[in-house]
Parts: sequence; C-alpha cells; structure tokens
Amino acid sequence: MPRPHTRLTHPLVRDGGALRRASWTEALDRAAAGVRAVTQADGPDAFGLFSCSKATNETNYLAQKLARAVVGTSNIDSCNRT
Repeated sequence: MPRPHTRLTHPLVRDGGALRRASWTEALDRAAAGVRAVTQADGPDAFGLFSCSKATNETNYLAQKLARAVVGTSNIDSCNRT
C-alpha cells in the first residue's frame, strides 16, 4: 500500500521543541538569524553549504554565490563526485 503524501507545503519552525506552521517571512528571518549568529560568533568559516548534484547548474551556482559573496566562506561542497 502506498504511503500517504508527506511533502511539506508550508514552512515549519520549532518553538519549545514543537514544530508549528509559520509564514515564509518568519521562517526565512529565523534562518538568516541563525546564519548571522554563527558567523558573528565564530566567523564565516563556521558556516558550510552542501549542495546536490541533482539540482540545476544555475541553482548550484547561486548557492555557491550566496556562500561566498554573502556569508564570506568557501566551505562549499556537493555530492557531484559520487
């Protein structure tokens, strides 16, 4: 028997250990705040980005640009070798 469809259709954020539905603005703000906190505390090389070979070249290019130009790290890897 096939499993029910479990794809996420909206962002979820964790509050006190429980997940709850959130707006895209809140979810992205929280993600940005987390990256900002790590890079301010430990420097940009404390951040790493892992991309997927199944993504398009354009998506992987944008991901590495985000890591290098915005965050300031070259800690970027992908599963292209596998």
